[in-house]
Amino acid sequence: MTQPSERSADPAEPLDRVDHVDSVDSATQAFVAHRNLLFTVAYELLGSAADAEDVLQETWLRWVGVDLGTVREERAYLVRIVTRQALDRLRALGRRKESYVGPWLPEPLLTSPDVAEDVELAESVSMAMLLVLETLQPTERAVFVLREVFDLDYDEIAEAVDKSPNAVRQIAYRARAHVAPRRPRGITSPAETRAALQAFQRAVETGELQSLIDVLAPDIVALSDGGGVRHALLRPVVGIDQVARLLAVGWWKRDAERSVELVQINGAPGLLVRVDGEIDGVVAVRVENGYVTGAYHVRNPEKLSRVERETAVTR
Repeated sequence: MTQPSERSADPAEPLDRVDHVDSVDSATQAFVAHRNLLFTVAYELLGSAADAEDVLQETWLRWVGVDLGTVREERAYLVRIVTRQALDRLRALGRRKESYVGPWLPEPLLTSPDVAEDVELAESVSMAMLLVLETLQPTERAVFVLREVFDLDYDEIAEAVDKSPNAVRQIAYRARAHVAPRRPRGITSPAETRAALQAFQRAVETGELQSLIDVLAPDIVALSDGGGVRHALLRPVVGIDQVARLLAVGWWKRDAERSVELVQINGAPGLLVRVDGEIDGVVAVRVENGYVTGAYHVRNPEKLSRVERETAVTR
């Protein structure tokens, strides 16, 4: 990159243009340095990679117009912008979800294996936790994510959500109390999740259900999301008998060439299902105490663009 002093040495180039170019260069460097963090914040607030990318674009357009001389801490400032944009979109998404066909599930991400090494990050982007976050009001969700996942202080969060620090503390308390009984109980090792998924995989490939039934919790809940485009459950299926019957009669296409691959989905082992060579869906599970308590099958084609290449998430 050309140094500012070299550019300003050209008498034919206006100094104000040089300053503007330098400012854009500095803004770009800061944005790129924090981009993965900003994407993760937006994704955890929205549950949608496509919407998170739109929010990042909006964040960039606002960031490039900021006088960087007034910015004390670039990371905090960028998080504030992305949070405000994500909150606006989250409220709009709530209205769209009201007319969604069948259950709505988060958009799955193919993630790198090292995400699982950060236990808190892996839990926060898991399908199970994103569904728990869906039960929060938008501001509660933002406060919970920024405090519990990204460890921002209350003053920073207050600026991001346009509330007083005392109000943010109260919101954080309510959000934690709401999430606590709904989040997965205890830490599940990747090995436990992998074992459960391998049982799913055998059931898919062979139709042999007993090994799968052995790892299902009595009160398991199965959800699938086809977005009204592909066949999927229109309501949750609850209980081991009902879920086993569902798998036996056709959660999967039995008359097609089918392959199942164990991959990393949202920081944990998941299944990538192909039918006739094309991606047909993703299966993620919630495992507690060695048993599958939740099974999430995403088939909506609009939500499957992020499962062929890794998406970087960080905090």
